[in-house]
Amino acid sequence: MLLYHMFLMLGGYLYSEQMERLRAQPGRPRTDDEWPAVSVLIPAHNEEVVIRYTLDAMLRLDYPRDKIEIIVIDDDSRDRTGEIVDEYCVRDSRVRCLHLKPPNAAKGKSNALNQGLKIARGEYIVVYDADNTPNSAAVKYLVEAALEDPSIGAVTGKFRVVNAKKNLLTRFINIETISFQWMAQAGRWYWFGISTIPGTNFLIRQSLLEEMGGWDVKALTEDTEMSIRLYEKGYKIRFFPLAVTWEQEPETWKVWLKQRTRWVRGNQYVIVKNLPRILRRRQGRIVFDLIYFFFTYFVFLIGVVLSHLLMILNPGSSI
Repeated sequence: MLLYHMFLMLGGYLYSEQMERLRAQPGRPRTDDEWPAVSVLIPAHNEEVVIRYTLDAMLRLDYPRDKIEIIVIDDDSRDRTGEIVDEYCVRDSRVRCLHLKPPNAAKGKSNALNQGLKIARGEYIVVYDADNTPNSAAVKYLVEAALEDPSIGAVTGKFRVVNAKKNLLTRFINIETISFQWMAQAGRWYWFGISTIPGTNFLIRQSLLEEMGGWDVKALTEDTEMSIRLYEKGYKIRFFPLAVTWEQEPETWKVWLKQRTRWVRGNQYVIVKNLPRILRRRQGRIVFDLIYFFFTYFVFLIGVVLSHLLMILNPGSSI
Protein backbone atom coordinates (compact mmCIF):
# COMPACT_ATOMS: atom_id res chain seq x y z
CA MET A 1 0.00 0.00 0.00
CA LEU A 2 2.81 2.43 0.86
CA LEU A 3 4.71 1.71 -2.35
CA TYR A 4 1.50 2.06 -4.36
CA HIS A 5 0.77 5.48 -2.86
CA MET A 6 4.34 6.62 -3.50
CA PHE A 7 3.76 5.66 -7.13
CA LEU A 8 0.49 7.63 -7.14
CA MET A 9 2.26 10.63 -5.60
CA LEU A 10 4.68 10.75 -8.55
CA GLY A 11 1.77 10.57 -10.98
CA GLY A 12 -0.02 13.35 -9.14
CA TYR A 13 3.04 15.58 -9.39
CA LEU A 14 3.43 14.92 -13.13
CA TYR A 15 -0.27 15.58 -13.68
CA SER A 16 -0.09 18.85 -11.74
CA GLU A 17 2.68 19.96 -14.11
CA GLN A 18 0.36 19.17 -17.04
CA MET A 19 -2.41 21.24 -15.50
CA GLU A 20 -0.13 24.23 -14.96
CA ARG A 21 0.87 24.17 -18.63
CA LEU A 22 -2.80 23.93 -19.60
CA ARG A 23 -3.67 26.86 -17.34
CA ALA A 24 -0.97 28.92 -19.04
CA GLN A 25 -2.20 27.96 -22.52
CA PRO A 26 -6.02 27.78 -22.43
CA GLY A 27 -7.90 26.32 -25.38
CA ARG A 28 -9.96 28.05 -28.02
CA PRO A 29 -12.51 30.48 -26.58
CA ARG A 30 -16.15 29.51 -27.16
CA THR A 31 -19.06 31.79 -27.96
CA ASP A 32 -22.12 31.69 -25.69
CA ASP A 33 -24.02 29.61 -28.26
CA GLU A 34 -21.34 26.90 -28.22
CA TRP A 35 -21.72 26.10 -24.53
CA PRO A 36 -24.23 23.30 -23.73
CA ALA A 37 -27.10 23.75 -21.27
CA VAL A 38 -26.18 22.90 -17.68
CA SER A 39 -28.33 22.18 -14.63
CA VAL A 40 -26.68 22.68 -11.23
CA LEU A 41 -28.26 20.51 -8.53
CA ILE A 42 -27.82 21.54 -4.88
CA PRO A 43 -29.45 19.24 -2.28
CA ALA A 44 -30.07 21.17 0.93
CA HIS A 45 -31.43 20.23 4.36
CA ASN A 46 -31.41 22.85 7.13
CA GLU A 47 -28.70 24.94 5.47
CA GLU A 48 -29.83 28.47 6.34
CA VAL A 49 -26.39 29.34 7.74
CA VAL A 50 -24.53 28.71 4.48
CA ILE A 51 -27.06 28.71 1.63
CA ARG A 52 -26.73 32.45 0.90
CA TYR A 53 -22.96 32.13 0.41
CA THR A 54 -23.52 29.15 -1.85
CA LEU A 55 -26.13 30.84 -4.04
CA ASP A 56 -24.10 34.04 -4.27
CA ALA A 57 -21.20 31.95 -5.57
CA MET A 58 -23.48 30.18 -8.06
CA LEU A 59 -24.74 33.48 -9.44
CA ARG A 60 -21.13 34.58 -9.97
CA LEU A 61 -20.40 31.57 -12.19
CA ASP A 62 -18.93 32.59 -15.51
CA TYR A 63 -21.40 30.77 -17.74
CA PRO A 64 -23.96 32.06 -20.29
CA ARG A 65 -27.12 33.10 -18.42
CA ASP A 66 -29.48 31.35 -20.81
CA LYS A 67 -27.50 28.09 -20.63
CA ILE A 68 -27.48 27.49 -16.87
CA GLU A 69 -30.10 26.81 -14.21
CA ILE A 70 -29.47 26.41 -10.48
CA ILE A 71 -31.88 23.98 -8.82
CA VAL A 72 -31.89 23.88 -5.02
CA ILE A 73 -33.62 20.79 -3.65
CA ASP A 74 -34.98 21.87 -0.27
CA ASP A 75 -35.23 18.48 1.40
CA ASP A 76 -37.91 19.12 4.05
CA SER A 77 -35.83 21.76 5.86
CA ARG A 78 -37.15 22.87 9.23
CA ASP A 79 -35.28 26.18 9.23
CA ARG A 80 -35.36 29.13 6.77
CA THR A 81 -33.53 27.36 3.94
CA GLY A 82 -36.59 27.23 1.70
CA GLU A 83 -37.53 30.87 2.36
CA ILE A 84 -34.02 32.10 1.57
CA VAL A 85 -33.89 30.13 -1.69
CA ASP A 86 -37.33 31.48 -2.68
CA GLU A 87 -35.96 35.01 -2.24
CA TYR A 88 -33.21 34.20 -4.76
CA CYS A 89 -35.76 32.69 -7.15
CA VAL A 90 -37.57 36.04 -7.23
CA ARG A 91 -34.34 37.98 -7.72
CA ASP A 92 -32.80 35.83 -10.47
CA SER A 93 -34.52 33.62 -13.03
CA ARG A 94 -31.57 31.20 -13.08
CA VAL A 95 -32.46 29.97 -9.58
CA ARG A 96 -35.20 27.38 -9.11
CA CYS A 97 -36.31 25.73 -5.88
CA LEU A 98 -37.82 22.29 -5.46
CA HIS A 99 -39.44 21.93 -2.03
CA LEU A 100 -39.62 18.28 -1.00
CA LYS A 101 -42.20 17.20 1.56
CA PRO A 102 -43.11 13.76 2.94
CA PRO A 103 -43.45 11.11 1.64
CA ASN A 104 -40.87 12.16 -0.98
CA ALA A 105 -38.53 13.92 1.46
CA ALA A 106 -35.86 13.17 4.09
CA LYS A 107 -34.74 10.00 2.32
CA GLY A 108 -31.10 10.95 1.81
CA LYS A 109 -29.00 12.81 -0.70
CA SER A 110 -29.55 10.29 -3.51
CA ASN A 111 -33.31 10.70 -3.32
CA ALA A 112 -33.02 14.49 -3.32
CA LEU A 113 -30.78 14.40 -6.40
CA ASN A 114 -33.18 12.04 -8.19
CA GLN A 115 -36.07 14.43 -7.50
CA GLY A 116 -34.04 17.34 -8.83
CA LEU A 117 -33.06 15.35 -11.92
CA LYS A 118 -36.74 15.00 -12.85
CA ILE A 119 -37.08 18.74 -13.47
CA ALA A 120 -33.55 19.43 -14.78
CA ARG A 121 -33.41 20.70 -18.35
CA GLY A 122 -29.66 20.74 -18.92
CA GLU A 123 -27.64 18.45 -21.17
CA TYR A 124 -25.14 18.17 -18.33
CA ILE A 125 -25.78 17.87 -14.60
CA VAL A 126 -23.40 19.53 -12.13
CA VAL A 127 -23.69 18.72 -8.41
CA TYR A 128 -22.63 20.90 -5.49
CA ASP A 129 -23.20 20.48 -1.79
CA ALA A 130 -25.08 23.27 -0.02
CA ASP A 131 -21.93 24.51 1.73
CA ASN A 132 -19.89 24.96 -1.46
CA THR A 133 -18.62 28.17 -3.03
CA PRO A 134 -17.07 27.30 -6.41
CA ASN A 135 -14.70 29.59 -8.26
CA SER A 136 -16.36 31.52 -11.07
CA ALA A 137 -14.73 29.40 -13.81
CA ALA A 138 -15.43 26.01 -12.18
CA VAL A 139 -18.43 24.95 -14.29
CA LYS A 140 -16.79 26.06 -17.54
CA TYR A 141 -13.75 23.95 -16.71
CA LEU A 142 -15.92 20.91 -15.98
CA VAL A 143 -17.84 21.30 -19.23
CA GLU A 144 -14.70 21.96 -21.28
CA ALA A 145 -13.09 18.78 -19.95
CA ALA A 146 -16.19 16.74 -20.86
CA LEU A 147 -16.45 18.14 -24.38
CA GLU A 148 -12.90 17.11 -25.27
CA ASP A 149 -13.67 13.37 -25.32
CA PRO A 150 -17.06 11.65 -25.88
CA SER A 151 -15.88 8.65 -23.85
CA ILE A 152 -15.82 10.83 -20.72
CA GLY A 153 -19.06 10.29 -18.84
CA ALA A 154 -18.21 12.46 -15.82
CA VAL A 155 -15.67 15.09 -14.80
CA THR A 156 -14.60 15.78 -11.23
CA GLY A 157 -13.00 18.98 -9.99
CA LYS A 158 -10.89 19.80 -6.98
CA PHE A 159 -12.25 20.93 -3.62
CA ARG A 160 -10.47 22.99 -1.00
CA VAL A 161 -11.21 23.45 2.70
CA VAL A 162 -12.55 26.93 3.43
CA ASN A 163 -12.17 26.56 7.22
CA ALA A 164 -8.74 24.89 7.07
CA LYS A 165 -7.23 27.11 9.78
CA LYS A 166 -10.12 26.83 12.24
CA ASN A 167 -8.50 24.25 14.53
CA LEU A 168 -6.20 21.23 14.59
CA LEU A 169 -8.87 18.91 13.18
CA THR A 170 -9.58 21.09 10.14
CA ARG A 171 -5.85 21.48 9.51
CA PHE A 172 -5.49 17.71 9.35
CA ILE A 173 -8.58 17.40 7.12
CA ASN A 174 -7.06 19.98 4.79
CA ILE A 175 -3.85 17.93 4.51
CA GLU A 176 -5.94 14.80 3.94
CA THR A 177 -8.05 16.33 1.16
CA ILE A 178 -5.02 17.71 -0.68
CA SER A 179 -3.21 14.36 -0.41
CA PHE A 180 -6.27 12.40 -1.55
CA GLN A 181 -6.83 14.56 -4.61
CA TRP A 182 -3.23 14.68 -5.80
CA MET A 183 -2.57 10.98 -5.16
CA ALA A 184 -5.79 8.95 -5.33
CA GLN A 185 -7.41 11.22 -7.93
CA ALA A 186 -4.61 12.83 -9.98
CA GLY A 187 -2.21 9.91 -9.60
CA ARG A 188 -4.72 7.27 -10.66
CA TRP A 189 -5.89 9.42 -13.56
CA TYR A 190 -2.34 10.02 -14.78
CA TRP A 191 -1.23 6.38 -14.65
CA PHE A 192 -4.44 4.41 -15.25
CA GLY A 193 -7.12 6.81 -16.52
CA ILE A 194 -9.11 6.19 -13.32
CA SER A 195 -10.86 8.68 -11.07
CA THR A 196 -13.78 8.58 -8.65
CA ILE A 197 -16.77 10.90 -8.48
CA PRO A 198 -16.69 12.91 -5.24
CA GLY A 199 -19.78 14.14 -3.42
CA THR A 200 -19.51 17.63 -4.88
CA ASN A 201 -18.05 19.67 -7.75
CA PHE A 202 -18.60 17.13 -10.50
CA LEU A 203 -20.36 16.97 -13.86
CA ILE A 204 -22.17 14.04 -15.47
CA ARG A 205 -24.15 13.67 -18.69
CA GLN A 206 -27.89 13.77 -18.06
CA SER A 207 -28.50 11.08 -20.68
CA LEU A 208 -26.28 8.69 -18.73
CA LEU A 209 -28.08 9.42 -15.47
CA GLU A 210 -31.44 8.70 -17.05
CA GLU A 211 -30.10 5.53 -18.68
CA MET A 212 -28.79 4.28 -15.32
CA GLY A 213 -31.97 5.22 -13.45
CA GLY A 214 -30.38 8.02 -11.44
CA TRP A 215 -28.68 7.63 -8.09
CA ASP A 216 -28.93 4.51 -5.93
CA VAL A 217 -31.10 5.55 -2.95
CA LYS A 218 -29.65 2.72 -0.82
CA ALA A 219 -26.09 3.99 -1.18
CA LEU A 220 -24.78 6.29 1.56
CA THR A 221 -21.77 7.04 -0.64
CA GLU A 222 -23.76 7.60 -3.80
CA ASP A 223 -20.72 9.09 -5.54
CA THR A 224 -18.63 5.91 -5.29
CA GLU A 225 -21.56 3.72 -6.32
CA MET A 226 -22.21 5.92 -9.37
CA SER A 227 -18.52 5.71 -10.31
CA ILE A 228 -18.65 1.91 -10.46
CA ARG A 229 -21.71 1.94 -12.72
CA LEU A 230 -20.15 4.48 -15.08
CA TYR A 231 -17.05 2.35 -15.49
CA GLU A 232 -19.26 -0.67 -16.07
CA LYS A 233 -20.80 1.10 -19.06
CA GLY A 234 -17.38 1.82 -20.51
CA TYR A 235 -17.15 5.54 -19.69
CA LYS A 236 -14.25 7.40 -18.13
CA ILE A 237 -14.31 9.72 -15.12
CA ARG A 238 -11.80 12.52 -15.62
CA PHE A 239 -10.12 14.41 -12.78
CA PHE A 240 -9.76 18.07 -13.79
CA PRO A 241 -8.34 20.09 -10.86
CA LEU A 242 -8.64 23.49 -12.57
CA ALA A 243 -12.33 23.39 -11.55
CA VAL A 244 -12.15 24.40 -7.89
CA THR A 245 -14.75 24.70 -5.17
CA TRP A 246 -14.40 25.61 -1.49
CA GLU A 247 -16.32 23.68 1.14
CA GLN A 248 -16.88 23.62 4.88
CA GLU A 249 -15.42 20.65 6.78
CA PRO A 250 -16.35 19.29 10.26
CA GLU A 251 -14.94 21.36 13.10
CA THR A 252 -15.63 18.92 15.94
CA TRP A 253 -14.50 15.35 16.40
CA LYS A 254 -18.08 14.18 16.97
CA VAL A 255 -19.27 15.48 13.60
CA TRP A 256 -16.13 14.18 11.90
CA LEU A 257 -16.62 10.68 13.35
CA LYS A 258 -20.26 10.61 12.23
CA GLN A 259 -19.25 11.67 8.71
CA ARG A 260 -16.49 9.08 8.42
CA THR A 261 -18.65 6.29 9.82
CA ARG A 262 -21.20 7.06 7.12
CA TRP A 263 -18.49 6.95 4.47
CA VAL A 264 -17.22 3.57 5.67
CA ARG A 265 -20.71 2.09 5.76
CA GLY A 266 -21.43 3.48 2.31
CA ASN A 267 -18.22 2.12 0.75
CA GLN A 268 -18.75 -1.26 2.38
CA TYR A 269 -22.20 -1.34 0.73
CA VAL A 270 -20.56 -0.64 -2.64
CA ILE A 271 -18.02 -3.43 -2.13
CA VAL A 272 -20.59 -6.00 -1.01
CA LYS A 273 -22.88 -5.02 -3.90
CA ASN A 274 -20.23 -5.34 -6.60
CA LEU A 275 -17.47 -7.68 -5.41
CA PRO A 276 -19.43 -10.96 -5.92
CA ARG A 277 -19.68 -10.09 -9.62
CA ILE A 278 -16.06 -8.98 -9.94
CA LEU A 279 -14.98 -11.89 -12.14
CA ARG A 280 -17.74 -11.16 -14.62
CA ARG A 281 -16.68 -7.53 -15.08
CA ARG A 282 -15.34 -6.59 -18.50
CA GLN A 283 -13.93 -3.24 -17.48
CA GLY A 284 -10.51 -3.50 -15.88
CA ARG A 285 -10.93 -0.11 -14.23
CA ILE A 286 -13.84 -1.43 -12.15
CA VAL A 287 -11.92 -4.48 -10.96
CA PHE A 288 -8.98 -2.29 -9.96
CA ASP A 289 -11.15 0.11 -7.96
CA LEU A 290 -13.09 -2.65 -6.23
CA ILE A 291 -9.89 -4.44 -5.19
CA TYR A 292 -8.49 -1.13 -3.92
CA PHE A 293 -11.62 -0.50 -1.80
CA PHE A 294 -11.64 -4.11 -0.61
CA PHE A 295 -8.06 -3.86 0.63
CA THR A 296 -8.68 -0.44 2.22
CA TYR A 297 -11.91 -1.22 4.08
CA PHE A 298 -11.45 -4.92 4.85
CA VAL A 299 -7.96 -6.40 4.41
CA PHE A 300 -5.99 -3.39 5.65
CA LEU A 301 -8.39 -2.77 8.54
CA ILE A 302 -8.34 -6.42 9.63
CA GLY A 303 -4.55 -6.45 9.34
CA VAL A 304 -4.17 -3.43 11.59
CA VAL A 305 -6.56 -4.82 14.22
CA LEU A 306 -4.89 -8.26 14.23
CA SER A 307 -1.38 -6.83 14.49
CA HIS A 308 -2.36 -4.76 17.52
CA LEU A 309 -4.09 -7.73 19.15
CA LEU A 310 -1.03 -9.93 18.61
CA MET A 311 1.20 -7.28 20.15
CA ILE A 312 -1.06 -6.93 23.21
CA LEU A 313 -1.61 -10.67 23.70
CA ASN A 314 1.99 -11.69 23.09
CA PRO A 315 3.32 -13.06 26.44
CA GLY A 316 6.79 -11.83 25.59
CA SER A 317 5.67 -8.30 24.96
CA SER A 318 7.34 -5.57 26.95
CA ILE A 319 4.00 -3.81 27.54
